[in-house]
Amino acid sequence: MRPLRRLGSLMLACVLAVAIAACENSPEAPTPGAEAFVSITDVDPTILVEARYFGQHNFLGTRVAGYEAPKCLLTKQAASAIAQVQQELRPMNLTLKTYDCYRPQRAVDHFVAWARDLGDVKMKTEFYPAVDKANLFRDGYIAEKSGHSRGSTLDLAIVALPAAEPEQYRDGDPLRECFLPTNQRFHDNILDFGTGYDCFDPAAHTANPAVGGTQRAVRTLLTNLMDEHGFKNLPEEWWHFTLRDEPFPQTYFDFPVR
Repeated sequence: MRPLRRLGSLMLACVLAVAIAACENSPEAPTPGAEAFVSITDVDPTILVEARYFGQHNFLGTRVAGYEAPKCLLTKQAASAIAQVQQELRPMNLTLKTYDCYRPQRAVDHFVAWARDLGDVKMKTEFYPAVDKANLFRDGYIAEKSGHSRGSTLDLAIVALPAAEPEQYRDGDPLRECFLPTNQRFHDNILDFGTGYDCFDPAAHTANPAVGGTQRAVRTLLTNLMDEHGFKNLPEEWWHFTLRDEPFPQTYFDFPVR
């Protein structure tokens, strides 16, 4: 019996060795990249795109690292769902406008470096007028990782058609607090959501009880439509939504927007 047991052990060892070698030599599953994404205007050209981080009108006051074109890139699944939201708005003479979609990790790193430079408060008056920059991490406005980098999160609003021309920001223009009444803050062309985009303030919290009337109605319209098509809202930002069944929930991409 001993020779038989030994032969069996040798055979098992050979099988294991072949299996291990096959695993070591087999090609790894490809890591998804830019090919898993699409420009939203290729899916629905009627959706407006204002890529805030490609320009200077944002809380940093400069173009953000990783934005090489004024595009909204999303995973194909998220883009398809957004196109369905747009189809619901068009009969109302309304359209979506995106501010930010996929965000490379290098852009998030740029945010973090900016937040740590407490001397740079160039855009404070408009975007975080009531917040001490030293508290941006503590208060959750800046983090080292962002759902945007997973490709199924976006920032957007609603515009009435025909779309009016928004105010054009030029570096050095006087700034106005983002929570001022709509006729006093930056003249965006979106419906009145109660604050401007990227307003680091409780007034931008989606369900803030101090926000009522038309402002609450338009927030509710956007939130309900996005919810119906698979997106969940970030309670601190009326403009921020993530696809519930996002295809890459653990992957933070870093290819540039181009």
